[in-house]
Amino acid sequence: MIEIKGISKTFGQIKALSKLSGEIHEGSVFGLIGTNGAGKSTCLRMISGVMKPDEGAVFVDGEDIYENEEKKRNLFFISDDQYYFPNSTPKDMKDYYSLFYPCFDEKRFDELMKKFGLESGRRIHTFSKGMKKQLSVLLGICSNTKYMLCDETFDGLDPVMRQAVKSLFATEIMNRDFTPVIASHNLRELEDICDHVGLLHKGGILLSKDLEDMRENIHKVQCVVSEEARNQLLRELTVLQSEQRGSLLTLTVRGAREEIVDRIQEKEPLFSEVLPLSLEEIFISETEVAGYDVKSLLF
Repeated sequence: MIEIKGISKTFGQIKALSKLSGEIHEGSVFGLIGTNGAGKSTCLRMISGVMKPDEGAVFVDGEDIYENEEKKRNLFFISDDQYYFPNSTPKDMKDYYSLFYPCFDEKRFDELMKKFGLESGRRIHTFSKGMKKQLSVLLGICSNTKYMLCDETFDGLDPVMRQAVKSLFATEIMNRDFTPVIASHNLRELEDICDHVGLLHKGGILLSKDLEDMRENIHKVQCVVSEEARNQLLRELTVLQSEQRGSLLTLTVRGAREEIVDRIQEKEPLFSEVLPLSLEEIFISETEVAGYDVKSLLF
């Protein structure tokens, strides 16, 4: 488990993080969401032990990660702009990481390079941005670390490659002890891969929740009811959002699904259905209740 305990970091007059605390449990796919400048990269650098907090500490499996070389072998950090040695090739980087990560799987790396259509002997500086991202992911996967920290990993990948990388993550989670932490400014990128998401805003966690728990407690329903029934529903249900288009009423409601459906059926609607909520809609609903407009933060 990764434990973040009251970490703060200031760069000159800029406060990147302010007393940030949280936990990332093993076996989960944790999404760290926030605008550019929200502190995502700084947070990941502290989790990886690359940067020391001004205050607080980060513990990985019970030990402070900063200047802890042995624990750092359990993490692989993919920065937004991954560094490669000048004029190096993927083979050079494979040889390098094999020295630090004792469980690096060289055979699998070569196989994945072929599957992704990347040349092991080509100079990395001639790769496109997307190709460099793919290479960094393959190096991370084949390092066989317990934790992988990904900063805007999907940025620069085309839709097919995004899906390929997500499938690769899913395979790792199924086959070994693997916990990815994925930072992004785009909720839609993490829609189908994360099971826990934290929203970082102005250096602190605005919201951190399990997606399944949120989905079970927030529902989107559409129905056609009389005006009187509509007013009753707005009073009787915990409505987070409501929208009326013609005769169609759309509600985002907090509560148990069965109770919500039963209450709507009591009004004898001409039509009603429960719709799946996107990650974006869940966060908009949750943050608006907390007094924030997530649409202005992320979209």
